[in-house]
Amino acid sequence: MARKFLYIVAGITILVIAVMLALRLWAAKLTEIAFVPDVEFSAQPALKDNAYADPDMWISRPGLGAKDPARWLPPGHTEEPKALGAAVFFIHPTSYFERRSWNAPVGDKSARDLAELLIRGMASPFNASIDIWAPRYRQATFGAFLTSQPEGRKALDAAYGDLLPAFDQFIATVAKDRPIVLAGHSQGAFHLRRLMRDRIAGTPLADRVAATYIIGWPVSIKHDLPEMGLPLCSGADQPGCIVSWLTVAEPSDTEMLLRAYKRQRGLDGKSITKTNFACSNPLTGAQGGQAPPSANLGTLVPDIEGRSGTLVPGKVGARCRKDGFLSIGPAPALEIGPYVLPGNNYHLFDVTLFWANLRRDVATRVTAWEAAQ
Repeated sequence: MARKFLYIVAGITILVIAVMLALRLWAAKLTEIAFVPDVEFSAQPALKDNAYADPDMWISRPGLGAKDPARWLPPGHTEEPKALGAAVFFIHPTSYFERRSWNAPVGDKSARDLAELLIRGMASPFNASIDIWAPRYRQATFGAFLTSQPEGRKALDAAYGDLLPAFDQFIATVAKDRPIVLAGHSQGAFHLRRLMRDRIAGTPLADRVAATYIIGWPVSIKHDLPEMGLPLCSGADQPGCIVSWLTVAEPSDTEMLLRAYKRQRGLDGKSITKTNFACSNPLTGAQGGQAPPSANLGTLVPDIEGRSGTLVPGKVGARCRKDGFLSIGPAPALEIGPYVLPGNNYHLFDVTLFWANLRRDVATRVTAWEAAQ
């Protein structure tokens, strides 16, 4: 009986090893099968004129009060004594994972609910500002990033087509003498790069930008940055600049990530296959370098079921690696749930790992912008 049990254990062990090997060898293909739509791309109907004058087209906007997910704060965190005068434009990450369509319908309930939850954790570091604007948009499905099919590019273009009028409505609504902060994560950051090129670079708006946060999507120093109209932030007290990082733990495997990134082209239209990415250290506010866990003012440890979270300081350090990724060292001893992606990819936690430091960073740059006027 004991020998039979050992045979069973050995068999299960071999099976697990085989499955893990298959996932490693064919992970990209299996992921593509799971998420890339197998339907034809259908062009979205044009939004009606002034679509973003409709309050329902915004997940967050002034006037929502307690219903605004971006206004959430972790239990125990107290409001700052002075609200920031900047207006924030935040583009949420992908919340649509279906294969039945290349773009999310605006009214898709599951995508809307998840977007609101993501904004609760990722836009809340910006809510010391007196108003935050986060548009709903017909985002590209997750699978659009996992394929070289032309449909993927069409889906991303269609999503961006919604964000342009949303941004124009934001600018038309905000007083012309106020600073603005631009932020996006993942797909939101992907689109924000392009928006910087098309709406900020070389325009008077560039002088109003207190800071831009492109988090969870790489900024190519050679092929993106020259097109965006603002420099990278070199220090914590510098306004009018760009902050960007991509988070992993050690040991990391970034092969799948890099494959997804390099399917896309830089803002200059050229391949980013051989390029360096910007890496801002969220614990110092500078480009590159490292900081110990003691510099972390508070990681937001999520409570997904309770739609809440707890701030835990001093647990996560950060170091910019030569390849442009931000390393937090070995996986931190935090109960963050089963949401770390393969390869020790902490993409879903890019913002929440450094929640309190990001909040301070925004306040510092807005204050510096105001002092410079």
